[in-house]
Amino acid sequence: WLFQLIAAAILLQTLFFKFSGAAESKFIFTTLGVEPWGRIATGMAELVAAGLLLWSRMALFGALLSLGLMSAAIISHLTKLGLVVQNDGGLLFGLAITVFCASTIVIWLRRYQLPYVGPLLVTAQRTGWTGSRFSS
Repeated sequence: WLFQLIAAAILLQTLFFKFSGAAESKFIFTTLGVEPWGRIATGMAELVAAGLLLWSRMALFGALLSLGLMSAAIISHLTKLGLVVQNDGGLLFGLAITVFCASTIVIWLRRYQLPYVGPLLVTAQRTGWTGSRFSS
């Protein structure tokens, strides 16, 4: 639960700035060429991801969604925005990395719940299958 809460808290905290049209959010999405629809759509997706992370049965899917969102955020920082946005000291980039890592951990911890893949992992674990036909 700890990593789910960390990711959800960060995602929820940033929603106010996206939905209120804060100057920094407008700058980011204008730089990316997707203001205002990109800002609003991203905020809605982050709200859904946070909600799913807090719903135990759906936490895996919230983590997958937030991992995708944070991957896009990290790529945006590395390509167009830069690590420091409007003298924030790299805070937004650091928060994206934090949510990315927390989501990755949630996915790993809940990997057996993955549709189609999860049952295969359970079977492989029970039988000792390593995935290689050349293993001894």
